[in-house]
Amino acid sequence: MNRFYIKLIILFFLLTNQTISEENIMILKLKDGDVKIELFEDVAPNHVKRIKDLANSGKYDNVVFHRVIDGFMAQTGDIKFGNSSSNDFDLRRAGTGGSDLPDLKQEFNSLPHDRGTLSMARSSDPNSANSQFFICFKPAPFLDRQYTVFGKVIEGMEYVDKIKRGNENQNGSVENPDKIISFKSL
Repeated sequence: MNRFYIKLIILFFLLTNQTISEENIMILKLKDGDVKIELFEDVAPNHVKRIKDLANSGKYDNVVFHRVIDGFMAQTGDIKFGNSSSNDFDLRRAGTGGSDLPDLKQEFNSLPHDRGTLSMARSSDPNSANSQFFICFKPAPFLDRQYTVFGKVIEGMEYVDKIKRGNENQNGSVENPDKIISFKSL
């Protein structure tokens, strides 16, 4: 009988852990394929909540990758000026907007900016992150503990690698940029 209870307890923990991890998995649909992302709620709970809320309400759908620097990162998430299906879309202003929600207080953590890391974009004010984020193409340790890491690509990085690059002489500004098709929880 004791073995039965032990197996039942182990099964319960396995199922519980699977459920917990699935609620922090998101799918980012890009033109070349789906990107599976794990969110780190334990180290950046407010940023993860913001990303989930905006994504699951469709705010990131059709938002362009306005700044993409080869060998560094792809930035997106300006839902005010970067949504290509919105009347407010303005590629020249993409990267200057956010959401109607208040800015977030920083949640800097010890997670490194490795290849595939998702981190919040912000101005020079550490507490100015709102809706914009970037995905690292390569490690960027100079960003560690200065930007809030909130997730990581766990499948489909090859599709992120295919995002159209911007002009290096214009800080990565992209002409006719790629966009997020959709971004939703699993």
